[in-house]
This record gives sequence, structure tokens and C-alpha cells, in this order.
Amino acid sequence: MEKSLMCSAQGALMGSRVTTTKLGLQERCSLNPWWGSCSSTSTNRSVQTEWKKPLMFKNNQHVFKLHGGATCMALKPAFAQSELEVISNNNVLRDREGLEKKLRELSTAGVDGVMVDVWWGIVESKGPQQYDWSAYRALFQLVQDCNLKLQAIMSFHQCGGNVGDSVVIPLPQWVLEIGESDPDIFYTSLSGHRNKEYLTLGVDNLRLFYGRTAIEMYSDYMKSFRENMEDFLESELLVHIEVGLGPAGELRYPSYSYSLGWKYPGIGEFQCYDKYLQADFEYCVERIGHAEWKLPDNAGRCNDNPEDTEFFRYNNGTFNTIYGDYFLKWYSYRLIFHGDKIMDEANKAFEGCKVKLAAKVAGIHWWYKAESHAAELTAGYYNLYGRDGYRPIMKMLSRHNAVLNFTCLEMRNHEQDPKALCAPEELVRQVLTTAWREKIEVAGENALPVFGPNAYSRMIRNARPKVITKRRMYGVTYLRLCDKLLQKENFDIFKTFVRKMHADMDHCPHPELYYHYTLPMEASKPLDPQYLGDTKGEELDEWIDEEPFVE
Repeated sequence: MEKSLMCSAQGALMGSRVTTTKLGLQERCSLNPWWGSCSSTSTNRSVQTEWKKPLMFKNNQHVFKLHGGATCMALKPAFAQSELEVISNNNVLRDREGLEKKLRELSTAGVDGVMVDVWWGIVESKGPQQYDWSAYRALFQLVQDCNLKLQAIMSFHQCGGNVGDSVVIPLPQWVLEIGESDPDIFYTSLSGHRNKEYLTLGVDNLRLFYGRTAIEMYSDYMKSFRENMEDFLESELLVHIEVGLGPAGELRYPSYSYSLGWKYPGIGEFQCYDKYLQADFEYCVERIGHAEWKLPDNAGRCNDNPEDTEFFRYNNGTFNTIYGDYFLKWYSYRLIFHGDKIMDEANKAFEGCKVKLAAKVAGIHWWYKAESHAAELTAGYYNLYGRDGYRPIMKMLSRHNAVLNFTCLEMRNHEQDPKALCAPEELVRQVLTTAWREKIEVAGENALPVFGPNAYSRMIRNARPKVITKRRMYGVTYLRLCDKLLQKENFDIFKTFVRKMHADMDHCPHPELYYHYTLPMEASKPLDPQYLGDTKGEELDEWIDEEPFVE
């Protein structure tokens, strides 16, 4: 299938280049005939607010109007990502009492749920297909007892080596041992550096792992998760299953890893020099009559600027040649194929469950204003002026009815280093607009720890941008739960942020009122490789630069 996909893509490879109104609970219900009656005695979930579900829905349309022009779409779920070390490396739930206290504080603050990494390196650490879910079952039960919902991440990557990683959780030891005899199972830079955060996509379909391919390992893991968490799935504790597709769980190459020696705002390095990806590139260029084409050797080092390199420089840069265009298409398409295959397996594993799949894309905002978008290119996002490199990703996610999770919602242009030509605001606008035009839901999170009102205001503004089309994000996850967040001053601001995400309304336990209709998962749509060629850049929605101030 892999070869046929690449062959069918040869043509594409060679082608041209709310206003929120403060209303009491009773008042909202009495004013709107779409809502059932309800009563409330407290916003604290220890004394449950009794929300009645809507009396009816209107053909799945955005129609739940509130008094004064506000809508139910203005209510957005607010989740918080759990601490990385909540499950120890030896597969034990750590500090249950302390964790329960933190979760109950989140629940009292109105947070809808938590996001949890389910580490491959912990669950399958004892050997191939020897899964131990006991610690995660205890964790899930605790989350449920605290009246919170759950987003679970299928974390097939290593923890450690990326921004914010406070602990090290490696890949399963038996996988690392295979890498000792065959280091090409890991992504490799031009200089030969092996990145052990995640297996190279070059081994996706190779039976190098005790008779299984990498894709089969990921698939077996997700099937075992479903079998062992069936009761939590049936109770609808889980609302999202985010599928890890690369380093840090993101659909990208590990181009800017700390293990590579990278420092912000370096351009990063291409990660396609393992023998399996080299062989794949050689196969592809031979088929189009360019056997002389090799992988780039002029793209610089990870901490270079674009103009320091022959490949990314503005004048006569290799990226702007026929060869450069072909290589970048191959590099980005292989990444999309990788994501597509794993999402397909995830869809099969969870078909019939009332849960949504999600996938994460990195917010690489530095060098966005440079002609070459160098940092995006090395990560696998072939995004240039006039060429929307995110559109094929959205089309792929649309095939699986998956939610996009995007980062850097809290960032503003003027806060970044001007020398790095950053543009997080434009990047967020591009990615969200592209996703919405492909009719997929978008969730998001902050990239770096934030505790102040300015960052929260930016996150709210991105969750509910003021555009003519009235588009809204599916929800926001705060990264991440920690002791500093729970300090009184910081937590008071955070609680205001959560309430603003809920449009100044009381906590609502019914996802339907967020316009979140989670139906039993259906099979993925048929594959159409022609989507890879659909990269035409279009005019973005105009966002009014007006932010809600978090008091």
C-alpha cells in the first residue's frame, strides 16, 4: 500500500507549485425555547447543577440562540493537561491523595476535564504485547470520581527532549534494544544523529519488531486500550482519544530536538537520513527519471538562520527549484501518509465507540515571515506564501472525522524575537481557517506555561475569534496542571479564564450544549490520494483584533 500511495502521488509531487451575555441559569432557560427547564443551587460540582438536556436539535445546525445574540457555540470546554509524571516509570499511580486534591480543585473551578498521556513506554514495557493497564485504570477511575471528563493521548513517543518535559519516559526497552542493532529505526539527521524520541516513519510497514511492523504495534496498543478500558468508554468518561503521530505526540519530524543541540530560534534539520527513508526517496526519484537526485546536503545545521544556508536562502535558494519542490513534497507527503495510516488504525480500533479521535499539529511560528518558512519545512510542513501546506493535513484528518489540536494559542507577535521573523498570530489564523474550510473541528492549547491574564485573553480570543462566519474552536486545553498554577493568585486568574471559556455561564455537564454531538465512531472515508495536490493558498478570514479581557 505504501508504494502504491507514493506512486499515485507522483502527479502531485511533480505538479505546480460572540458577544457573551451574563444571564442566570433560570433566565437562560426561560428565554430560550430550545433549552429545557433547569435549576441550580451552586456552581460547585459537589452540589450538582441540574441541567436538563435540550428538548430538540435542529438538523445538527448551529441554531441554539440565546438572548442578546449569544449562542451555545460560545460555551467552550476547558480542559487541563495532567502532570507528566502522574504514572511512574514502573507503572504505579503516584501520590493518589495529592492528585485527587488537585483534580477536585479543577472540578470546583469549573474545568470540564483533564488530558492524560498514556505512555507506550510504560504500558508495554515488559515485552511485545505484554500490556499492563492497571495504573491507568486507577487513574481513570479517580478522574471519574472527581466528576471530570477525560482526553487520553496514545503517546507513542518518548517523554524528554522537548520544551516542558520535566521527566524522562523512554520508548519500551525492548524497542530500544532493537535499535542498538539497527539504529536506522530512529529518525536520523545528515550528520548521523539518531533521535530516539520516536520511530522513523521509514519502518511503518517493516516487520522489524518481533514479527510486527511499527503500524501494527501502534494498532495493537490501541486495540488493547479499548479492550481494557471498555467500561470507561461505555460510560462516556472519555471524550477524545488523541493519537500520537510523532515527537511530542505531534504530526511532525523531530527537526528541532534538544538532543540535536537545537536552541530557539534555529531552523532545525531535515530528519530523513536513516537507510529506510533514503531508500524510499531513491525509489521515488528513480521512477520519475531523476536517479541523480539525492537528499539535501546544503540545508545547514539546526541552529542556523535561513540565510546561512544554500537551501533556504532568499536568493536562488534550493527550496525554490524543481528539485527542492520535489524533495519537500516527498518529505511532507510521507509524513501525511504516516499520519493517515495510524489514524486509519485508530478508527478501526475505536469504531462504534462514542468518542472522537484527535491529532496534534505543532505551532512552528518562528521564521514564518521568512520567504522559505525554514523551520516549518524541516518539521515537514511544506508551507509557503501561496502554498497552504496545512491543507492536505486537514483533508487527511477530515477523512477520519478527527479533531485538530493546535498549539501556541497564547502567543502574540510583539512578544517574540523580531530577528526570528515570528508570526504566531498569522499562523494560528491560517491553520484554523484552513481547518474550518475543510469542515473539521479545531481544539487548541498553549505552547508554553502561562499564568497571566494577557495570555489567557489571547487564548479566548483564538477560541472565539470575531469573524463574519462566526466560527468557534471545539475547546481549549490548558498546558499544564502544576503546583504553580494552584497558587491562590494564579488559580484565581485561571478560574476566571475557565468561566470566560464558558461564556460567563455555570458549568454545564452536557456536551450537547457545547454543540458537541459525539456519535458512535464510523469507519474512515475512502482514501483519495489526490488531496495531496490541493495546496492552493486562499484568503484568510479577517479577524477583528479585539480581545476579551480576563479580569
